[in-house]
Amino acid sequence: MKVLVINAGSSSLKYQLINMDGEKVLAKGNCERIGDEGSFIGYKTSDTEIKKEVPMPDHAVAFTQVKNLLIDPEVGVIDDLSEVAAVGHRVVQGGSIFHESCLVDDKVIEDIKSLSPLAPLHNPANAQGIISSEKVFGKDTPQVVVFDTAFHSTMPEKAYMYAVPYEYYEKYGVRRYGFHGTSHRFVSAEMANRMGKDIKDLKIITCHIGNGSSITAIDGGKVIDTTMGLTPLDGFMMGTRSGALDPSVVTFIMEKEGLSASEMDNLLNKKSGLLGISGISSDDRDIAAAEAEGDHRAKLTHEMLYYQIAKYVGSFYIALGGCDAIVFTAGLGENQPALRKAVCEYLAPLGVKIDNDANEACIRGKEGTLTTEDSAIRVELIATNEELVIARDTKAIVESL
Repeated sequence: MKVLVINAGSSSLKYQLINMDGEKVLAKGNCERIGDEGSFIGYKTSDTEIKKEVPMPDHAVAFTQVKNLLIDPEVGVIDDLSEVAAVGHRVVQGGSIFHESCLVDDKVIEDIKSLSPLAPLHNPANAQGIISSEKVFGKDTPQVVVFDTAFHSTMPEKAYMYAVPYEYYEKYGVRRYGFHGTSHRFVSAEMANRMGKDIKDLKIITCHIGNGSSITAIDGGKVIDTTMGLTPLDGFMMGTRSGALDPSVVTFIMEKEGLSASEMDNLLNKKSGLLGISGISSDDRDIAAAEAEGDHRAKLTHEMLYYQIAKYVGSFYIALGGCDAIVFTAGLGENQPALRKAVCEYLAPLGVKIDNDANEACIRGKEGTLTTEDSAIRVELIATNEELVIARDTKAIVESL
């Protein structure tokens, strides 16, 4: 079975075609600047890499471009579009409606749209991606949706509720939802496999550290808490996001600077975090280079980030009542040994003992155990694979029809 995995943004479309017999990626790429001038498509196979400008006024045209490359006589990886057995879509916000992946029908699309107030930048684009996919592949090709929030739906009320008047939960669904669910789900399951144990017997803390970051506490394969909240802004500092802060900081800055709600939202989401503190970049590589040259704010940025990550891991250790394993994943988690080392050193009181040589060796795609054999908690680097989770769910749902 071949599954096409789609992650549609407001002006982008990422894709992977995966042969589920062996779970091999046949082709992958992205469409960028959809609906804008200078739109282009990237396409990569085992022996081909293409990047070309193509007019793409909307997502339906973008899907057509993807289709054309997949079946192209020279660079394609399939002979006919009918070889695509199903399409799996990433959807950011499933709210309280969707607790697991499901087959798409008209009601599912409408429900995804109805949750747009909770994810105004993502859900409308996700819905548009599904609709556009149906236009290109036809109604007979099954479409499956996999939600970022679904894995977190096991959180208890005490973890997901906010201490604001209860009526706002009833009226608007104001609560903690959590994100990066497919990533946390993948690496926690993989951690259990590497330990040779049933995940039902493990307490795991997963750290998805990238430009967007979240940490999740998983007990017996079920999420009991996570750092992201109503939106991906909650938790600890990220590339351009502030993370959690005193709510009065928001009203104070708004009053002093005369900012509107949307302007303040933009400041917290696009101008804060690593970028806001360093004044240099949201890219950790630029900050690391500046710190190496003695830049104080770059050094402070890293000190804040490492401290905040360790503080959340420590709090989740208490919430779980102990911990068997900690996993680092995503861009920074997979490629920043200094971050992993600093966090693990903070966790020394919990019995974490980092193996510095192993930690330094795990970079640029190399995975492995980062701690010594006598460490009380095993710490692992596992490369995440959200697309594979989507493909697996899609295959399982289609085969059950």
